[in-house]
Amino acid sequence: MTGLVVERADFAEPALLAFLQAHLDDMAPTAPPESQHALDARELQAPGVRLWVARSGGRIVGTVALAALEPAHEELKSMRTDPALRGAGVGSRMLRHALDDAASRGIARISLETGAQDFFAPARALYATHGFAPCPPFGDYWDDPLSAFMTRELAPGA
Repeated sequence: MTGLVVERADFAEPALLAFLQAHLDDMAPTAPPESQHALDARELQAPGVRLWVARSGGRIVGTVALAALEPAHEELKSMRTDPALRGAGVGSRMLRHALDDAASRGIARISLETGAQDFFAPARALYATHGFAPCPPFGDYWDDPLSAFMTRELAPGA
């Protein structure tokens, strides 16, 4: 998608809060609460979390975050593309931005949790295209049949 601008999120922006709430609303019917791991706006403002937005024509069309897990290992969080623009390259651009940021800071591994249901198949395919492979649960996660776990090593400076 051309004309896409990626920048750090401004939590004072009502449009961002609405976009993040829409993400939570999308996830709500996919699994019981104990199997939903999306962060809310308050959690995304915690120390160790970095959130970016993608804009097209000044409008938020995507988000992505990285959250620290342990030294040199971070988790991809809050990856969302405006449903009207899915398949247009927004997700790939956001993912590349997050991976580049992590590599520039010396992060060696990025892991993620996403749903195992059909609703999340496009997300899993996107992550696989960008070098993520299935892995066991990490951090505070447990072996949940509704979750799929993936990870990717980052080359220094890549």
